[in-house]
Amino acid sequence: MRRPLIAGNWKMNGDAAEADALFRALAAVRPGGADLVVCPPFTALAAAQQSLSDTCIQWGAQNVYPAASGAYTGEISPAMLTSLGCRWCICGHSERRQLLGETDDFIRRKVRAVLDAGMMPILCVGETADERRGGRTASVVQREVEEGLRDAAADEAARLVVAYEPVWAIGAGQAATAAEAQEVCGWIRECLFRLFGQDAASSARILYGGSVGQGNIADFLSEPDIDGALIGGASLRADEFISIYDTAKA
Repeated sequence: MRRPLIAGNWKMNGDAAEADALFRALAAVRPGGADLVVCPPFTALAAAQQSLSDTCIQWGAQNVYPAASGAYTGEISPAMLTSLGCRWCICGHSERRQLLGETDDFIRRKVRAVLDAGMMPILCVGETADERRGGRTASVVQREVEEGLRDAAADEAARLVVAYEPVWAIGAGQAATAAEAQEVCGWIRECLFRLFGQDAASSARILYGGSVGQGNIADFLSEPDIDGALIGGASLRADEFISIYDTAKA
């Protein structure tokens, strides 16, 4: 049985004082039958390591550059992340695809670099509103999954996480319905089966993301192919984020 995963993506939010306050609140969380991950900005990773090392909470990064070192001004290497205790890294978020022009091939290289560093990638995939209206959801999601995981191997499936985040739902206050999310997450699992086989497809975790909160998390978690959530705004509110995690534990 797959262990539920709740991951928080702070995006570009939280100064040092705000990060410390959030970490202090989260440090009181009691462990249970689900994983809890927080992905703050790079500037807060050292504080996460200091505040969360003796807790059940894991932490990760929102981005990485797929090279060990070099003349890549402003970028962060996988080794820099692991030196700060990161076990997770988000790859291919739609905001980076759209705002920064990240391609499927570049995201593929990131996923491979994260796996090589011993971390777990959270590969984000999802369609825009226009693609959905045009009936292209399945083809877009399939392409992003296949290209993003092209260099991964079946024996790495336990470390693979795919987050379905419909672009039209992110930050919009309008989530997909649980049935809509399940349909696409089911397609993703079928894609994983074609890529890696039944055992790998059964062990990889699939998350939903996009306007997830305390009020709808239980609906998503009740679906057979949704193993948790990648949460944006609600992860900045400690009480709500902890409540979401408690639902997943239950």
